[in-house]
Formats: sequence, structure tokens, C-alpha cells
Amino acid sequence: MSKHQEKTNALRLAESQGVHFTLLSYAVDEDLSATHAAEKLGLDPDRIFKTIIVVGERKGAFVCIIPGSCEIDFKKAAAAIGDKSCALLPLKELEPLTGYQRGGCSPLGMKKKLPTFLDETSSLFDWISVSAGRRGLQMRLSPKDLLSLCDASLADLTR
Repeated sequence: MSKHQEKTNALRLAESQGVHFTLLSYAVDEDLSATHAAEKLGLDPDRIFKTIIVVGERKGAFVCIIPGSCEIDFKKAAAAIGDKSCALLPLKELEPLTGYQRGGCSPLGMKKKLPTFLDETSSLFDWISVSAGRRGLQMRLSPKDLLSLCDASLADLTR
């Protein structure tokens, strides 16, 4: 990490807990998708997990972390938290709630602690990558460490 680059809350949290991670960076352009990030980093899109904030009908906002190559299944996500339905958090509410902007939303170190679910396919890998809290910055870590840092549960979240 360059001296000019500030540490994000996600990085501070991982470091404070003594979690081993590798920082990966890439040049950002208009395509903020996880599959594009995977392509730029030369990684399998199944290993780059995207952070999606959804709002349950009764339970409120929660976090779903799913493979970049997949789409969220809202019925499965709602079931994971014990709700009937859920929908994407409106974009204008993302930064005030999490402290992160679209394309750089990390599941770690959010402003507000939200219930968090990691897609069960993460357990197929010894490491996965998630946003490190800034566009163009990813952190590679074990799914077990991510589960622990986020106080997350495994769930089936994709179509």
C-alpha cells in the first residue's frame, strides 16, 4: 500500500484482529462489476465476492456476500434472515449506512454493524477476495476469517 493511500475501515479491522490478507489493486474505470475486477486482476470470478446490501420487509438492512459471477436470489436471501421478501438497498442510502460507495463496499468495517451472510460456495475455496473498502482495492483472505470478522453466517444466496 502506498504512503499516499489511506487505510480503509476494512483494512483497519482485519489488521486489528491479526487476520492474514493480501491486498490487490487494479486501475478503476467505469465498469464497477466484480467480473470486471476479476478480469483486471487475472482471478477466477467465482473467487471475487461482491457485497450487496438488501433490505428485508420486516428485518431491515442486511449484507449478502456472493460470488462475482452470480446473481442474488432475493427469496433465498430473505429466507436466510427469516423474512418474507427483500430488495436492494436504494443506492442513495448505501454510503450513509455503510460508509462505502458503490463499487468499493466492503463487508468489513461498515459504519453500522448489519446482519451478514456469506454465500455457502465460499467454503469451496481456501481464499476469496472481497472489496477492501475502496474502488480498485481488493483483499484476499480465507472464507473462515471473513466469516469471523463479519460475524457472518453461511447461506445459499444465489440463483
